[in-house]
Amino acid sequence: MAVQGSQRSATGGGASERLRIEMLGPVRVRRGTTPVDIGPARRQAVLVALVLRRNGPVGYARLLDDVWGTHPPESGHRVLPSYVFALRKALDPQGTKPGSSVIRGGGGGYRFVLDDLDLDTVELEAHARAARRAKDSGDLATATDRFTAALALFRGEPLAGLPGPHARVERQRLTERRVALQAGRLECLVGLGRAGETLDELAVLTAAAPLDEPLLGLRMRALYAADRQGDALRAFADMRVRLADELGVDPGPQLQRIHEAVLRRDDTLLLNGAPARPVRSRRPVNNLPGALGHIDGRARELELLTAPSPSGTVSLTTVDGTAGVGKTTLALHAAHRLRDDFPDGCLYAGLRAHNEEQRPLTPQRILRRLLRSLGEPSHESLNDLDELTAAWCTTTSSLRLLLVLDDAANARQVAPLLPAGPGSRVLVTSRRRLAELDADLRITLEPLEADGAASLLRRLVGDARADEEPEAMGELARLCDGLPLALRIVGARLQTRPTWTPAFLVDRMTGDEDRLVELSAGDRSVEAAFHLSYDQLPPQLQRAFRVLGLVPTTEVDKLATAAMLGCPPSEAENVLEGLVDVSLLQQPGPGRYRFHDLVRAHARRCARAVPEEHAPARAALFRLYLEAGRLASDWGPGGFPTGPRATGTMFSDWQHAERWLDAAGTELPDVVAHAAELGEADHACWIAEALVDFFLRRGHYHECRATLETAFGCADEATDRRMAPALRSGMGMIDLYQNRFEEAPAWFATALELSRRNGETREEARALAGLGASAFNLGRGEEAIPQLTDALALSERVNDRWLTGMALSLLGSIHHLHGRIEAALDCFGLAYSHAETSGRPNLLSQTLYCIAEVHLGQGRNREAYGLFRRALDQVAQSTPTFQQALLLTRLGTARETTDPDEALTLHHEALALHERLDPLKEPQYDRLEMDIRCRLGQTYVTAGRLHEGREQFLAALAVPGAPTHLFEYARAEEGLSRCHAEPEDGCFGDQA
Repeated sequence: MAVQGSQRSATGGGASERLRIEMLGPVRVRRGTTPVDIGPARRQAVLVALVLRRNGPVGYARLLDDVWGTHPPESGHRVLPSYVFALRKALDPQGTKPGSSVIRGGGGGYRFVLDDLDLDTVELEAHARAARRAKDSGDLATATDRFTAALALFRGEPLAGLPGPHARVERQRLTERRVALQAGRLECLVGLGRAGETLDELAVLTAAAPLDEPLLGLRMRALYAADRQGDALRAFADMRVRLADELGVDPGPQLQRIHEAVLRRDDTLLLNGAPARPVRSRRPVNNLPGALGHIDGRARELELLTAPSPSGTVSLTTVDGTAGVGKTTLALHAAHRLRDDFPDGCLYAGLRAHNEEQRPLTPQRILRRLLRSLGEPSHESLNDLDELTAAWCTTTSSLRLLLVLDDAANARQVAPLLPAGPGSRVLVTSRRRLAELDADLRITLEPLEADGAASLLRRLVGDARADEEPEAMGELARLCDGLPLALRIVGARLQTRPTWTPAFLVDRMTGDEDRLVELSAGDRSVEAAFHLSYDQLPPQLQRAFRVLGLVPTTEVDKLATAAMLGCPPSEAENVLEGLVDVSLLQQPGPGRYRFHDLVRAHARRCARAVPEEHAPARAALFRLYLEAGRLASDWGPGGFPTGPRATGTMFSDWQHAERWLDAAGTELPDVVAHAAELGEADHACWIAEALVDFFLRRGHYHECRATLETAFGCADEATDRRMAPALRSGMGMIDLYQNRFEEAPAWFATALELSRRNGETREEARALAGLGASAFNLGRGEEAIPQLTDALALSERVNDRWLTGMALSLLGSIHHLHGRIEAALDCFGLAYSHAETSGRPNLLSQTLYCIAEVHLGQGRNREAYGLFRRALDQVAQSTPTFQQALLLTRLGTARETTDPDEALTLHHEALALHERLDPLKEPQYDRLEMDIRCRLGQTYVTAGRLHEGREQFLAALAVPGAPTHLFEYARAEEGLSRCHAEPEDGCFGDQA
């Protein structure tokens, strides 16, 4: 079945041939009749993971889990763009922009747009639905044809050879789907009197699934219809032995009925369709509580809960989440929507795992209640769990029931309560994940999104009252953090206090303490609900819950937890997962954990009861951030001469520390702010300084400036006097990175004065280097030489290799600018030796780039190409950076005269990479685009393609703010004039 629509061709003509993706075998893609090569198996797995989400967004973390499972690539989600780029190139018509691609990015992930696309899985479901409709209406011939058409779509094992958990699960699902379709077709053939045609296929299917009773029942019917009664009876006897040996059970009631029918030669039952269900002697039971209140913001979850389930099995769905998130309300709303599908009854049992006044119910007690509800009071005297479970299974084996088990304590409480009747459905709610249960569907209920929270609160308060203070209503919804229990309590408080306004209640809820106090009404209390979960934790998890309440960031991981608890990371991870399992922690991504805001407030209140835990836990956390920042910094050990030294590091190397800081992201300034608030002045200053290089290399200038400004506020209280000049040099470096060359010297001048006054040689060297860099960037290179020379001498004295290399690179750049080529190469060569000692790819790449630029300017393109290539290799595995784009276009210039085609490819790769950069984080963003386009235009002209060269020069001149970039602007104008002047081939003499 095709999705309607049209797709424009690459040439701009009419609609192109449709794209078709086939997954019912080895993955195959075609456009019309033309095969499309989508590359190796891992790339195919990424495609399948996106396609099978049916237009839904797939986050980076989910996509990594789908394709790589528990062994994601070290580069994390940064590897995904390369896969998506290759898929877009293969699937999209030529010239398609990313915004119009079949794979759209945004919101931290990707989604596959199913318009103008044929999927064999969609066709499969269309045939299957038609077959079921025809079968249910008695049209077995049509049903057979549609089942046959569905099965014809399979070309072997679905998703053959694809790696990853998602492909494995989908492969299993589609394989099971295929078997179900085969069984449906064979049953139709038996009903049509063509049983002989089914015997071979049924023999194969039952051999592959020797414990599948419904399949064996169908084979017995086919054998009977083919006058092979003895074979049918022997097949049943073999199954009875297998079940007893392997499972310790007897054949189920349905298979026993078929066996009895074969013995009695009951043609009506065996030959006229599926075995009939015994006539019910009891009235349907419905003891579901009312689905009280409206349900807002849960449309997706409600759709999942009410979607059709397999008819031949007992379907189990679990709904877990933190206290007050609305699990019971959701489950009951779903149950009331589903009740008409369960003719034998809808049952509810509250298991009371978290009840302040009543103890949790035992499985025995619940089973007696359930049996009594079904009219089986004779089991009241039974106390043995096995006997009650057997009675429950016997009673429900012929029934199709809906069972809601609310507030389960654990899987052991639930397992004996599952009914036995095929087609029955069970909805279980719990604060625990219940991983031990074999659930068909698991839903972890998160707090409501902003729209859903606002809608629920508005419904409770009333439109008129809400419209009077819309901002206060929004703030109340935010303070409740999407927790339905909290929203309902706030609504109740406003309902019962007509003189209160939403703004008045907002004021009363300021601060964690006041917020939890206000979130109670009668016997409903958010904090009481949380405390019931906390009280049931073992001591180790209770301590972890309290300590995590001290964390200054929204998210935490196993390393931070290990530091605060003083335990190995593996043990800390088990602790975190334990809190996730009881829904006191959320897991927004692999290895990342966070509290719901209100749960965090409760954790902090619990932590205040044990104050002796605070100081050691916080000190350990601050040391971890300090160690990560210093280890990840290119400055090296010589860059941080004061402060605590690392003893037993939790990081395997600097890359590990860098990845850890990347995961913390924009929350790093909060750590420094927290240290400052607690009066930990030294730690605030040390951590701020340690993060400067990391922030600057990532383009996080705002975070860097905010962090240093926070540290400034407590620098006077710090015992480490080096911090006063060090923090100012850090501010000067931000200005240099952001092209604020006029502002930077003031910071470095003050740092120089303070460092000389305090006798801080290393900070004096850094301030001098900063002044020299400022002068060089302001066009006063010769004036910078004395400052850089002094900085070089001082940095060598204190063995600061990073600063020595930077000073040498700046001196080399000045010499190069003024035509002193040998002096420049000498400086760059010495700088490279220092960079090589540090082993940091960023330093090595920068130094190699400087050397290559000299060779390129001298026309030594071959040497330049090799050096640029080595520089690119150093940074090619990292997140797309300005440096990578710069190196790619320089490689293109170096190849311009010897291999124009390769040169054009390299320039275009540089442009594509430039588009992926964030202009807000790259002050040179526009200038880089002009540089790339000028070099690309120059290469087109060298190749004799003047028209395309002219387009690039015009594009460079059209870049926003182009006239402010004087060198590039002049170069683009010169290139444009050359294109007009040279009607044939043209080239430029200056390749640098």
